Amino acid sequence: MTSNEISQVQGYRHSIKTLLATTLLLLTLAPAMAAEKPAAGQKAATTASAAKAPTAAAEVEATVSINQADAEQLASVLNGVGLKKAEAIVRYREQHGPFTEIDQLQEVPGIGLSLFERNRGRLKM
Repeated sequence: MTSNEISQVQGYRHSIKTLLATTLLLLTLAPAMAAEKPAAGQKAATTASAAKAPTAAAEVEATVSINQADAEQLASVLNGVGLKKAEAIVRYREQHGPFTEIDQLQEVPGIGLSLFERNRGRLKM
């Protein structure tokens, strides 16, 4: 082997050692780095998920009386109910009198079974 070839082989050895050391370092640190600092897209998704998934304590506290709440209160507590549907609930209550059962809420136009079931735990008389 010539001295030039020996230098090339030593250079390759150094490159391979550096590559292996870098790979090992990344494999060791990657889980810790991922836990500390998620990517921007992941952070936004996590934040959005947290906002949509209320805690058990929040569900217990976030209840609304279908006979006493105004439209703003209904819209703020009920999932999938905006101001228009909340106003429809209040209007129905004013026209037909107070609800006698929580299930009666489904009689309000725009409040279907799915929307009712999603909010059943948030409703009280």
